[in-house]
Amino acid sequence: MSEDPESVSAPAPQASGITPDRLLHTGGSDRPSAEDLVLASGRDVTPETLEWARRKLADEGRSALDRQLP
Repeated sequence: MSEDPESVSAPAPQASGITPDRLLHTGGSDRPSAEDLVLASGRDVTPETLEWARRKLADEGRSALDRQLP
């Protein structure tokens, strides 16, 4: 198990209804899938767009997804 505090999740307190900053996750450490890239680009998930996304991820890595997001 990782000692990294960002990899540990804890339930958010229900009293205030606001999630503390230390519990928010951006997904920056996750490996995006081809489907993630297709959806981020606003395209429909089809065999063709999945293949496009696989090529982009192989060539550009995570930055392929980062370029699709504002």
